[in-house]
This record gives sequence, structure tokens and C-alpha cells, in this order.
Amino acid sequence: MKLKIISLAVLVMWGLQTWGQGNDDPNYGNLAGRSGGLNVITTAVPFLMISPDARAGAMGDAGVSTSADVNSMHWNPAKYAFLDKDISWGLAYSPWLRNLVPDMNLAYLSFASRIDNMSAVAATLRFFTLGDIQFTDVNGGDLGTYRPNEFAIDAAYSRMLTDNLSGAVAARFIYSNLTLGQLEGSRAGISVAADVAVYWQKEVEWFRDIGAEFAWGINISNIGNKIGYSGTSIRRDFIPTNLRFGPTLNLEIDDYNSIAFTADINKLLVPTPPLYKRDDQGNPIPIPGTDKFEIASGMDNEVVVVAGMLQSFYDAPGGFGEEISELSYAVGVEYWYNEVFAIRGGGFFEDKTKGNRKFFTLGAGLRYNVFGLDFSYLIPVDTRNNPLGNTIRFALVFDMDAFSNR
Repeated sequence: MKLKIISLAVLVMWGLQTWGQGNDDPNYGNLAGRSGGLNVITTAVPFLMISPDARAGAMGDAGVSTSADVNSMHWNPAKYAFLDKDISWGLAYSPWLRNLVPDMNLAYLSFASRIDNMSAVAATLRFFTLGDIQFTDVNGGDLGTYRPNEFAIDAAYSRMLTDNLSGAVAARFIYSNLTLGQLEGSRAGISVAADVAVYWQKEVEWFRDIGAEFAWGINISNIGNKIGYSGTSIRRDFIPTNLRFGPTLNLEIDDYNSIAFTADINKLLVPTPPLYKRDDQGNPIPIPGTDKFEIASGMDNEVVVVAGMLQSFYDAPGGFGEEISELSYAVGVEYWYNEVFAIRGGGFFEDKTKGNRKFFTLGAGLRYNVFGLDFSYLIPVDTRNNPLGNTIRFALVFDMDAFSNR
């Protein structure tokens, strides 16, 4: 069924750079740290991890400690307390996986407003559509064409804790309807989640004759209950709880030119799949009286959410080396001329056993009065049939009523 193919593409949307880089071992796909075997951590609703805006999308998907803007919800909602505008609106759009599907896309609507000198609120709507999909029955009969979709609604409160430090909490409602009720026993998946974040920034005197500001941020996002898609099964999947942290250094070269360097480190706080014992035919060995299998290395990943978050730091079958491989890295640079025109670039790296996303990004931004426009383009390291190839993002920003008393 085409739906299954598309769903699989979404689950692995981060993409293996070269599908042909296989392994002849029959247990390939469940061998971490052995001959380059894959052990990718998959979750439900992976659309929550897609970079929704063009600014961060042009900087290698880095944004946990960059300067605050209306799209800070995805990266670090604590930055909202440092907004220098009373009210900001944003609208972003990105065609997604166009090398696989012609009409899959992500839309992102954001709003932020300062309450006073100390606090701000924000809300966002993220809408992801899988495009037109033809449903068929088990015999291949046409059941019609439908447009499955997913969305998330967020709200956040951010407050200054000291002159240089802010904190935030965010709440999220997640709705994922992949089958539209067309498959027997299926239903829409629903979850609620929360983010907890902090952000710190301060002017520093590290360079002679150059003004500088240093910032860092930490965001733990999507802390929430598992999600299920079947009314007849108790199986539920983790949502992508994620730890993101990193620094930014901004240099004011002169009155007209500034440049910022930023980096993000990410780790999914989701249990790593274990390595199972296998019989002579290569099949997992079941544990009598249960629906589980004997584990050769690693830990049982069928645990509750909080236990899974803690376990994610030490449960990899390959030990400490595999835990390190579960980190992904993003770096970016942003140059502004006269706070009107920006040029951006960046890169992203993920270990080959954990998804193998490797790409560079380019982009530009323009600000005039209350209006802003951003654009980004993704260039995969391996361009051969790469599902992330030709990824573009567009974003509009409206900043109104500068907060003069800040």
C-alpha cells in the first residue's frame, strides 16, 4: 500500500544518505557498533523535529542560542523573554521530501508578544501534510484518495530570571491522523507534551575594539506521553523527546557589520533498540509466556516515558561509543549588514549508524521596517537519490511596535 511506503518515508525522513550502503549480515538494521551496522532510533510524529523556519534552516538547523525571534518556539522558547518587539508574527512554508513525494509539505504559523520588560508569551501552529495518497484494500482495490495530515499547537511562557538568564515552559497538543479511519482498527494518534528551556546571554569583552555577546541555551522538548494509532492494540510509540544545547558568539564588527557563530548538539531522549539473541535461522528468540524476545546486548526499550528518558543515556547495545554516536551536531554562521540584509550558512552531521544525515545549508534574509523575508536551501553531502535533496524553506516575519522601554 502506498500509505505504508509514505509512512515509512516520514519515519526515516532524516534519510539514509546512500540506500545502497548495506550490510550482508542478516541481522543488519539491529547491529549497532558492528561493521557499521545501523541502529536508528525511530519515533512517532517525527515531523516535530523538522526545522520549521528558514532562518535556522539556513544555519545547519542550529538555533538553541541564536538571537530571539518569533520562531524561537521550536529551538528554545526561553529566548522569547529577550524579544525587542511588542508583537511578532511569522509564517513559514517548506516543501518536504520532494525527491520522494511531490506534494508533502510543512506549514508553520507563529506569534509572540511581550507582556512587560520581564516576560513574554508565544503560540505556534505546525501543520504537516503527507499529500494525496491512494488507499487500497488487501486485494489492491481502490478505496479512494485522501490527504493524511498531522499538526501540533504550542503555547509558551518565558520570563527573565536574572538580568542575563531567562527560563520558559511550553505546552503542546499533538494530533496525527495518518489513515483517516480508512484502515480497520486504526485511529488518529493524540499526545500532549511539554518543553522546559533556559537561555543566557551577556555582553563580553573578549576582543579588542570589537563588541561581543555570548549566549548559550538548553531546551528539553516534547516531554510527553506515547502515541498509538490502533484501537485494537495496546502498542504505543515514543514521541521525539529531545535534548538540545549549544552556544552562540555574536561579534559587532562595526556600526554596519555583525557576524554570529552558533552550534547545537542534539540527543534524542528515547531508548535505543536492543540487540536480540537469534536462533540458527536468524530469528529473535522469544521469552516464553511473553510477547518479548531475549536481549543479547542493550536494554528493553518498552518502558515508560520518564524511565526511557533516563535510560537513553546508557542503554545503547554498543556501550559508550554508541551513546556518543547518538549525538548530532549543527553549526551555523549569520552575517548581517546594517541589520537589513543577512547571509547565512551552516552544516549538519549525524553518525552513519543513526540516520546518516549530512548536509550543508545556505540562505539569506531581508528586513525592512516591520517586514522580514527569509529563505534557505539544503545541499546534501551525498546527492544520489537523497530524500532531503532540493529542500527549500520560505518564511515571512512581521515585527510590530518596537518595545522602546526594553
